[in-house]
Amino acid sequence: MSDETQPVADEVELASVSVEATVDTSKSMPDDRASAGPFDISEVPTIKPYVDFGGIKVAPREGLQLRLEVDERAKRVVAVTLDFQGSLLQLQAFAAPKTTGLWHQVRAEIAQQFASQGAQVSEDSGALGTELVVVTNVPAEQGGGQRTVRFVAVDGPRWMLRGVLMGKAADDAAAREGVVELFRDVVVVRGDQPMPPRELLPLQVPAGAGQMPGQEVAQA
Repeated sequence: MSDETQPVADEVELASVSVEATVDTSKSMPDDRASAGPFDISEVPTIKPYVDFGGIKVAPREGLQLRLEVDERAKRVVAVTLDFQGSLLQLQAFAAPKTTGLWHQVRAEIAQQFASQGAQVSEDSGALGTELVVVTNVPAEQGGGQRTVRFVAVDGPRWMLRGVLMGKAADDAAAREGVVELFRDVVVVRGDQPMPPRELLPLQVPAGAGQMPGQEVAQA
């Protein structure tokens, strides 16, 4: 697990920051989400091949490497990271209300959290809707300079899929376009069990990938 990806899943807690501004509970998603993704499991053919991580299914692609991010204290998988052509996309899916969305409020919470830590925070408009761009200073012992992380999300039926873009895709529009395609190919499996909003959908090691979360799941 790289030092670059680990803090994102562990430190950005969806319910950890209160935001006093008026809460926007509308759904944030592209107009063509149902036809172009990210998809709900009810919207895709069952015969289409995916790498099954439980709450998230990822479409295989040439050159794509997948790995699991693990909370060692809780001994559970907390995110799936896609490594593609110099970019990283970390995926998490959360339970959400049926008729309202989470991303507008969650985005404000993440922005407040990073701003309180001294990061530069701004919003950008992208193919998926409003994105959050966070620029942090890199410690001298890690090479110095600055690092950009870009948060995207889509509110689907009873779920929110969040992506964290790192590497080339965080700054380069052309690289970001390819990673957004990966994001839109994702299938979310919400399940029928009752879950409180913001709860992380369970993730698992895909069949045939061994027993140790945190190892890479190689894709051709």
